[in-house]
Formats: sequence, structure tokens, C-alpha cells
Amino acid sequence: MRLLAAAALLLSSSALAQVPKEQLAKPPADARHFVILSTGGKHGDSHIWTAPDGTRMGRESLLLRGQVWETDASARTGADGMPGKVEIRGISPSGNVGEVFEIAGGKANWKSQIDHGSAAYTEPAFYAPVGGPMATNAWFVERLLASPDKTMKLLPGGTASAEKLTTISVGEGAKKQDVTLWAVSGVSNSPLPIWTDAQNRFFGVTFVLGWLPVGYESEMPKMEAAQSAAMSARMPALAKSLVTVPTTPVAFTNVKLFDADAKAFRTGQTVVVDKDKIVAVGPAASTRVPAGARVIEGRGKTLVPGLWDVHMHVGDEYTLLQELSLGVTSVRDPGNNDRLTIERRARAAEGKLLSPTVYPSSLIDGKGPNTAQVANVANSEAEAIEWVRKAKANGFNGVKFYGTLNPAWLKSAVDEAHRLGLHVHGHIPQGMRPLEAVNLGYDEVTHINWLMMQAMPDSVIQQSNGIMRFEGPGRFAKDVDLDSPEMRGWIKAMADKKVYSDPTMIAFESLYVPENGELSPSYAPFVGTLPPTTERGFRSGGFKVPEGLTRADYRKSWAMMVELLGRMHKAGVPVVAGTDGSGLEIVHELEIYQQAGFTPAEALAAATIVPARMIGVDKSVGSIAVGKTADLVLVEGDPEQRIGDLRQTRIVMQAGRIMDADALRKAAGFFGRPK
Repeated sequence: MRLLAAAALLLSSSALAQVPKEQLAKPPADARHFVILSTGGKHGDSHIWTAPDGTRMGRESLLLRGQVWETDASARTGADGMPGKVEIRGISPSGNVGEVFEIAGGKANWKSQIDHGSAAYTEPAFYAPVGGPMATNAWFVERLLASPDKTMKLLPGGTASAEKLTTISVGEGAKKQDVTLWAVSGVSNSPLPIWTDAQNRFFGVTFVLGWLPVGYESEMPKMEAAQSAAMSARMPALAKSLVTVPTTPVAFTNVKLFDADAKAFRTGQTVVVDKDKIVAVGPAASTRVPAGARVIEGRGKTLVPGLWDVHMHVGDEYTLLQELSLGVTSVRDPGNNDRLTIERRARAAEGKLLSPTVYPSSLIDGKGPNTAQVANVANSEAEAIEWVRKAKANGFNGVKFYGTLNPAWLKSAVDEAHRLGLHVHGHIPQGMRPLEAVNLGYDEVTHINWLMMQAMPDSVIQQSNGIMRFEGPGRFAKDVDLDSPEMRGWIKAMADKKVYSDPTMIAFESLYVPENGELSPSYAPFVGTLPPTTERGFRSGGFKVPEGLTRADYRKSWAMMVELLGRMHKAGVPVVAGTDGSGLEIVHELEIYQQAGFTPAEALAAATIVPARMIGVDKSVGSIAVGKTADLVLVEGDPEQRIGDLRQTRIVMQAGRIMDADALRKAAGFFGRPK
């Protein structure tokens, strides 16, 4: 189940052999047909039907920016109405998705590309696959809603539940019907929104991507708006319950403090906050604590500025709670559904949504098969410029250009963005090298793969908007000479122009390094704190290695990317920390920076003062200094000695408001603290 993010089982090894696209199931003419879409356009098709012998079937084709999924599913119902036998076939960017499940002899058995196992089958339970088409999710939600109390045991573990949120009408004329939104809990730390029709039959999903029946594609904005309102209804009460607004000054005493401006750690410090501002910072022995102040003892703890994640595509309101629980008080969202971003900003300003401060960019792309999901699509140079102006009018901080944008339109769009005071960053339009984009005015280059693309062969550059932006660096980076005149010149150009790098190292470590079934180091500390279906996804592995290469080759290329990061840092290229993931990965991002040669202080600066400078808000946030806004995080331990201690958040302060990190974790769907 892609939406449920799980994993799976057994039977004969031949059942898991990769099945070519041509041999996957072919939907009949009367199959239910769903279009996979986003604001960027159509991305694929999904079909659901029941075969004459009662087998539940699904078939799906999905193309996302060069990444291809071709999958099918077949499932037979057991005597208790739950899955008795399931088989998933096909391919994904990670390779073979083959997966099987069967109940036999009183046991449930499963085998997937990432795990296998068995368990006594003593009560009805629904098997949640790792992958496969939307058909498996459709059956899941229909079976869940058929349960009298709207709860259902899951395999390999966990319990799902559903809560009814709202009902709206969609369609016109003969197609008009009522659809109901359900919040499904227990499969992710955030409730998953799923729509059904009046008979509780799966109708669709509108969550970043949409799966909607043919003929209802135009209803997506209406459904998203209703979904946003319904899912956010519980947020005002959460915001009120999780925040304490002090009525007296607050003093953090005897802390170890990270001075981001000096890139230094200082022991035995006291920091005093009054209302939303820092009013005193200094040695504990000489810094006066005001009479009546609330005193927070900090021995054995470290006080750091609120962290930044500069590459967080906000998924939902629970993502924002999760970020706060991690000590992230500032987020740069580099591309999202602009309407939802604006709505969330308004609710946060009204005190109805607890959120880090979000600095959004508007994502602008061209039209084509690899158009980015949630993109604002420009079909001409004039439209590209108009999208830039709209970003400014909407109060966004920047624009992010993407790979399908016509390179001929880039200069005028960049110039307009700079005229309006917007920050310019992004991927590199197909056919261009990153140095060309920098020379046209990019303020920041996104992702380590795009930095390495400067050394790629022309054959890669000409296909850089598809899977080649991953496969090219994976194949060739291991042999790149970072001391070559071209690469030395590239690094020097970025350093001289003070062009920022948002390398999102964790995103590429996860693509190049792990085999299927291996636990990613980004998520290892969180094992045991999230639903089993989510934690199985931690072992999903990297991209399939192309023919003629090995995983060892990809790992060598990854090591060269880490080396490139270190070279850029030593040359003076400003690096800012972002995840482009779930957000849980932010501390591991800093751990990778240490591997590249950053000191702990330099790594932590990349998640505090450096991004504040990039966004232009360093006068108010990003470091612990008198007069700055009180965005602070108290962590158990000493990040100077072990930067992973940053995961051990205890108190989060945002603009002087106090939040208990454990309470934030619980509200965000975690069962406890990370390791």
C-alpha cells in the first residue's frame, strides 16, 4: 500500500520474480478508472475491478518526474472477509515490487522485497502491503468502514481506525453525488484523508497527488478545500492545549549554549526571555535573573536556536506539529499547493494552527510529462514571469524553478524575481548545467545531485529532467575528479558569488546507499515510536541500480557527493540544512555534514544562522542574542560532543511561547522519544 507505506511476505521465491509491464493485468472496459493528477497536470492512471472468479484486481501506471511505477494487484477474500491471499507485481524506482501474502494452516505469511515473516492468524486482520496500486488502499478503507466500530487490526501489526469528517457534493447533472471524507488513523503518525461515496465505496484521494474517478478531475480543488477545513478543525484546540504563554520573564539557567553567530559552544550560560524577545545572555554567575521569573534549570542540557529545515514540503498540519517537536521553529517550503500554503499561514496568524514560521517559495515549471507535481505551470515566457509576480503578490519569499521550464525563459523570470526582491533557487532546466543557472542569477542550487551535474556527460544533461538526474550522478560521480579545472572553477564560482547550497544529503543517501530491507540511519532512532506500517517503510531501500553497475558503484558515487559537499564548505560556499523528506531526517542531515568535514558548530550553524541569513531574517532569528525573537530549543545532552543529541528535545520556545516537546510528539502521533 503506497498510501499506507507498509511491507510484506512469503510463498515461493518464484512468486516474487519481476513481471514485465506487458505481462501485468489488463483492465477490462468496465473497470473503475481513476486519474492520478496534481496542480501540475496528469501523472498516471489507476484501475480497479473484480474478475469473474471474484478476485479483486488493480492496475496502475504512474510517472513522477521520470520515476516510473507499473504495478498490479490481485487479492482473494478469506472466510472472515479479510485478505486471504494477495499478490503485488511490477516495478517501481526501487525495482521489483513483487510481494505475496497468504493465510494457510492458521498462519499469516508474507514476503516482500524488504522483509518476510509469519504470525498466528487468530482474529480477523487486514494485510497492508508495502507497495502496489491504489486498489489495495481502496479495499482497505472499504473493509475498515464495514467494521461496526470503524476499527480494524492490521498485519504485520497495528490497528487502524476511521473518523467521519465531512460530506460534500461533487459532479454535475447525472454525475452529481455526495462524497464523505474520513480520517484514517493507525497507519501513519498523521491521519490519512480518504474519500468514499454514499455506499462507503472508495471514491478518491486528494493528498498532494489526487486519485479521482474519470469525469471528476475538476472537483479536486473543491475537495482539497473541504479536506483542509475538516482536517484542520481539531487544530485550534491542539494549539491552545500545547502552548503556555508566560506571564513573567523566563530564565534558562546553567545551560551549555550554542552561539551561532560565533559558531561556538559556551558552558555555564543563562538566557533570559521577556515576552517574545531575548533580553539577556551571559555567564550564569553574572547574568541577573529577574525577580518572579520562571526558572528552567539547564544543567546537563544545551540551549540552541530554533532549528531550520529549508527543504520541507509541508504535507499537512500534523507535519507542522512534528517539526516543532523536533525543535524546528522555521521552515522553508520550497514548493507546495500555493492555495493551501496561504490558508495555513492565515490560520497560524489567527492562532488556530500551531506551526513553525513558514517561508514559502512558489514552484514554477513548464509543461511536459515530467512536470513537477504541485507546480505552477508556465506555457510561455510571459506566463513564467506572471507566476513570479503572483508569488510576490501572495507574500512568498522566493521562487523555485524546475526542470521542464524552457531554458530560454529562465533569465527573464530570474530577473523579474530579483526586481521584486524574491530569492531564486531550484532544479536546473533540462539541457543546462548548474553553472549556467548561477550565471543567470540563481541565489541557491537545490540538491547535491544538481551540484554534481556540472561534471556529467552531455548525454545526462540533455535528459536531466527525468530519471537521469538520479542515474547520471549515480553512474558517473564515482569517477569525477574534484580537482579538475572544471570542478574547481564551479566550486569557486559558487563561493565567490555566495550562492547557497541546499544539498538535502539525506535524500540522496537514501537513494544510493541502502539495499532493500536495510534500515536507513535517518530513521533508526525513531524505530518503536511510530505505527508498524510506517516503520516498515524505513527499510524501503534505495533506487534500483541500473544494468552494468552495482550497489557498490552507487555507494562510491555517494561518497564522492559527500566529498563534494566538504570541498564546497571548505571553499566558503554557504550550506543550509534541509531534508526533502518527512522531516525526521534533519539531525541525520547534520551528521552527514560532520562526515563531510564540518565541525559540530559549523553543522549546527547550517540549521540556524546560515538559513536565517539566506532568507534575510537573521536580524530577528537564527541565533541566541539580545533583542532577537526567542526561538529556542532545550535539548538533553551535548550536541558539541554528539550532534545526535539534538533529537532529545525537551522544551521548545517559539517567539517566547513555551511548548513541551514530549506533548508535541504525542500530538504529532509519536509513541515516545527517539533513541
